Amino acid sequence: MRRNRIRELIALHLEENKAIYLFTSILFLMGITFGAIIVNSLSITQKHDLYMYLNQFFGQVASGELADAKAMFVQSFTHYVKYFGLMWLLGLSIIGLPIILILLFLKGVVVGFTVGFLVNQMGMTGFLLAFLSVMPQNFILVPAFIIVGSASIAFCLKMVRQQFLEKYRLPIFPQFLKYSLFIFAVGSTIIFSSAFEAYVSPTLMKFVIN
Repeated sequence: MRRNRIRELIALHLEENKAIYLFTSILFLMGITFGAIIVNSLSITQKHDLYMYLNQFFGQVASGELADAKAMFVQSFTHYVKYFGLMWLLGLSIIGLPIILILLFLKGVVVGFTVGFLVNQMGMTGFLLAFLSVMPQNFILVPAFIIVGSASIAFCLKMVRQQFLEKYRLPIFPQFLKYSLFIFAVGSTIIFSSAFEAYVSPTLMKFVIN
């Protein structure tokens, strides 16, 4: 019964906000595309400098000189918690809507640039590095970012309707509680992505590099 209720709530949420999810997904894809374009627009000197830095990093990976996996997990988890927390906070503000959109777009740019640069500079090896050590955690992170961003935008729009349209005025606290619990539930998935990034990705990188 509880599972059916959860499924019904998820289906209702998706039905109510399908336009927002479509828009945020397209925005994220635009960010990925823009990130890949940036790679091609870099000068030879800029590409060389980045590639040298990347080689230095890969040298540390191959020799096992990276930070402790536990420290990497904490750092990664803290970073994503701050990112999700910022979007949750922006969803509580009427003026937070454009900033949420910018954050989603920038996240897409980072993913597109990272994968694009690896493939551009290292060919098949770069593709393998991206596929094995960059993309797996992003299979969790990207949907989570889109869902959290969409939920924040939806709540932000509710705040606007509450403020300016009298017929939409409902008790705000139950809606706030539902919104916060939803963000927390989706945000908990970053535990898995952070764990993969800290404990599995370095091993896969080392395997590909060697």
